[in-house]
Amino acid sequence: MTIYIKELKQSFKSLCIWTASIAFMMLVCILLFPEMKNEMESVTAVFANMGGFTAAFGMDKLSFGELMGFYGIECGNIMGLGGGFFAALAGISVLAKEEKERTAEFLLTHPVSRFSVITGKLLSVLTQVVILNLVAVSVSLISAAAIGESFEMKEFILLHTAYLIMQTEIACICFGISAFIKRGSIGTGLGLALALYFMNIVCNISEQAEFLRYITPYGYAEASNIISEGKLDMGLIAVGAVISVVGAAIGYIRYIKKDIAA
Repeated sequence: MTIYIKELKQSFKSLCIWTASIAFMMLVCILLFPEMKNEMESVTAVFANMGGFTAAFGMDKLSFGELMGFYGIECGNIMGLGGGFFAALAGISVLAKEEKERTAEFLLTHPVSRFSVITGKLLSVLTQVVILNLVAVSVSLISAAAIGESFEMKEFILLHTAYLIMQTEIACICFGISAFIKRGSIGTGLGLALALYFMNIVCNISEQAEFLRYITPYGYAEASNIISEGKLDMGLIAVGAVISVVGAAIGYIRYIKKDIAA
């Protein structure tokens, strides 16, 4: 518990900045919806005829003139990229930073097992992801109420459930990678999240790349599919859950056996 609290305190500033930034962008998008609503139908028609570009971002299945469709595309990208980047950064640095900051000797000489250290760090990362999502959901609901609109709650809940699972998977993958890195690498985390995001775009454009949906967590967090179908793809989520567990397990195994430089 001490390690868990320590990690949360150390990450508090970063969590606040990322959460505030994402929440602010979502707030602005929703508050702009009434001004843009009347023009959105024509925008939807234009995007519907843009071929591969339309399919890449799921705009062929959603209407910009409806709050849920507008939210899925605009705020969905904010939660997808912004939330994914945050999860990646939180996970990629959590095990490596002790060597980078030269605090490993101080931490690991305490009467606490490495297993406990790793568990506290992983829980702190997952807690940050949950907090980010809770704030995003709260801001979205309050913003919608402020403009006199309401979400289709079933699709809204499913969408944010998918984002939470997706960000958790990215965090766990980066957590596992972090155990192999000695000095930490922000670029590795951001690069991985961005690569997974573009894999999903490729999936949307090309049927030949459909297999990539089993690799990228963005495959089951596709707003256009969730909103139009009113359900989650439990098969892809199950694959994502396995990948999350494997990523976390690799982090445990590697870090417990790792020769850590002070």
